[in-house]
Amino acid sequence: MRPVDREILKLAIPSIITNITTPLLALMDVTIVGHMGDASYIAAIAVGGTIFNMLYWLFGFLRMGTSGMSAQACGASDRRRTELVLARGLLVAITISVVMIMLSGLLRPMALDLMELSGTVREMAGSYFSILIWGAPAVLTTYTFSGWFIGLKNTKAPMLVSFVINLSNIAVSLGLVFIFGMKIDGVAIGTLSAQWLGAIVCLIMARLRYSPSLPPFSEILRIEEIKRFFSINADIFLRTICLIAVTVWFTRTGAGQGTLILAVNTLLMQFFVFFSYFMDGFAFAGESLSGNRLGAGDSAGLHHTVNALIKWGTATASVFTVIYVLTGTEILGLLSDDGDVIAATEEFRNWVIVIPFAGFLAFTWDGIFIGLTATRAMLMSMIVATIVFFVSYTLLFPFMGNHGLWTAFILYLLSRGIILSLLYRKRTV
Repeated sequence: MRPVDREILKLAIPSIITNITTPLLALMDVTIVGHMGDASYIAAIAVGGTIFNMLYWLFGFLRMGTSGMSAQACGASDRRRTELVLARGLLVAITISVVMIMLSGLLRPMALDLMELSGTVREMAGSYFSILIWGAPAVLTTYTFSGWFIGLKNTKAPMLVSFVINLSNIAVSLGLVFIFGMKIDGVAIGTLSAQWLGAIVCLIMARLRYSPSLPPFSEILRIEEIKRFFSINADIFLRTICLIAVTVWFTRTGAGQGTLILAVNTLLMQFFVFFSYFMDGFAFAGESLSGNRLGAGDSAGLHHTVNALIKWGTATASVFTVIYVLTGTEILGLLSDDGDVIAATEEFRNWVIVIPFAGFLAFTWDGIFIGLTATRAMLMSMIVATIVFFVSYTLLFPFMGNHGLWTAFILYLLSRGIILSLLYRKRTV
């Protein structure tokens, strides 16, 4: 195996493990409240989790922007720049967190109204929100550290932090709910304590492994660097809004076709989610390695790395396509035992077979472009892909129904990968 392939796998495998274990945090909350004897507990947790997922998704730029900038600084062997990237990221994370907490009195009713909640479920979801909003500094700090670790070619650290968060959440939540009888508040406090423990572990690991110093505020707040920092992160933020718009519209359209189609689309989308866990692992490797090569001024190394990442993406897409062709029905059986839903998925199951090859280039290029901090190109490609999605949906859905929705989604994935391929080629010509 070539050295570049070993580097990719060394970074990708821990990231894949992290991606697979991270959803356990939300799953554990649902599992615990599922044994409380009232469906309203599950509804409150589901809604509360969705609110925070959307809220924190908007601030994913703290991880991605930090990753690309720290990777380039690491490639240039510029320790001071890596420290400044971390310091700026943490400053922004803490500032956003403080604003979120200060505005929580407005955010809570707005979010609950958006979810159209009332009665007991609204009250419990509101209590869950009021407790977990205090985890914002911990979550956004962890985002920043995770991006910084990835930029420094260390994906094992985020993996270990994920394990700590999940295990502590399980232990504390179980104790508070089943020993102290704290119900929803116990679940929320368990999750909150896990979030803060994760942030503390990040601080300890950074201190023990890298011993970063705190640069003077005059350096942290240097105007030109602050402008670049916010330019990069603003592009990622706007890109995320487009991503959320497509995701929400896909879900909304499924719901508008009735409970059965909503369930079908939800099950089939799990095939995309599982594939994304693996492709995101290679994307994280791309962030780190492409940024390092650029920072070191190694254009030949960057070229070889990009080619290797695309080959790994192609191989991953091939494996998943074969798995989905051969075992798609069995996987659906594991996801649900509802005979009507399983039967209804048969009409649309071929769409999941298309997903790996439709989407692998988008994931691969996203990682590479983040490492190169070419975020404006990422934003432009996402805007075009979003337009492709909504135009395709508008033209096809009235005639093809749910098939039209899936066609629009596949074209959205394809266009992201194709546009980024063309933009990278233009960049290197």
